[in-house]
Amino acid sequence: MHKSSCLTLNLSFGKIRQFKIGMCENLCQWNPAVNISTLRNTAGNCSPATPFQSSVQSNSWKKKMRRLVRNWNCRLLLNAKSGQRVVRHASAQQKIASQEDGADKNGFGAKHCMSLVEKYDYENYLCTLLLPRELRRAAFALRAFNVEVSRSVSGHFWHDSIDKCFESESQRSYVEDQPVLRELKHTVGSRKLNKIYLRRLVTARERPTNQGFETIRELEEYAEQAFSSLLLLLLEVSGVRDLQADHAASHLGKAQGIATLLRAIPLTGRQQAVCVPLEVLVRHGVNQERIIRGRSEDKGVEECIFEVASAANSHLKLARQLHDQMSPQVRKIFLSAVATDAYLERLRRANFLLTHKSCVGRDTMLPARLFWKSLFNRY
Repeated sequence: MHKSSCLTLNLSFGKIRQFKIGMCENLCQWNPAVNISTLRNTAGNCSPATPFQSSVQSNSWKKKMRRLVRNWNCRLLLNAKSGQRVVRHASAQQKIASQEDGADKNGFGAKHCMSLVEKYDYENYLCTLLLPRELRRAAFALRAFNVEVSRSVSGHFWHDSIDKCFESESQRSYVEDQPVLRELKHTVGSRKLNKIYLRRLVTARERPTNQGFETIRELEEYAEQAFSSLLLLLLEVSGVRDLQADHAASHLGKAQGIATLLRAIPLTGRQQAVCVPLEVLVRHGVNQERIIRGRSEDKGVEECIFEVASAANSHLKLARQLHDQMSPQVRKIFLSAVATDAYLERLRRANFLLTHKSCVGRDTMLPARLFWKSLFNRY
């Protein structure tokens, strides 16, 4: 096996050593021939020239590493209900915050928000787990609110609920009976949030599903309302007031929004409009029916998807160009760029076929990518 597969990066950080020892323990679970004590010594030595034992060399490196990473993902990130390391930290922080908050003594609201995001927004659930502990409860409350708004068409109710959350504590309302709104009210009370961004989340979801987009610019404006607003709220939760951070959040939200709308096309009903703008459809002589069918031999559809995906990729690159100007805390908030980039890359390799098996379903390698980026404060 190649020396680089040992993942000995010649770094002395304690986290790297724990990471390698954990991977060695997982390796021994599916290959009893490997001596765990030898691998522990190898992980602690941090020498780039140390190879694995000869019993491992006969097997395929790529297959073993994929299996190893999947096993490691399950232990560290994937299953929040079985008490893994990262989720235990998040739950402990929520219990502490719940004890300080009389409105949620048993922590039900925080747990409900966490499970809601896990079920309906799994990629951002993983990103939120990797935020600093003091931000997780507020971040889960905002993301759960976004999930609830996206599942409901009652815009008037949500606008009224936002106003109720900004009222004083003495005025009791139905907000106290709704776990998501109760958590949102707690977040508004403990952090300085801009009501305009919350309203923009609701306004964006009020757009009729059968109303398409005329231009790429109109699509970008919708993505900025629905996705950039949430990132700007997370920046406010962290106490960041920086023009460059807002600029990066705007571009990243547009990229994430366009990519999310592209992923939703295979699930689009015939009564709903696809996210491909009308100007793009006319330019390539394609109708919405062909977009929904998504046949691999349809070059016109491929060109349409390529043009829309290119717009998302352009905004992603602009957001990443500001990486060095961001603080480490802000970079953690922008971890959703990792998932967006991974999807756009899979779409490119599939020749922009939205129904390709690699473009539907969950990315099993995403938790490892997110953890690795988080470890080095990259997005």
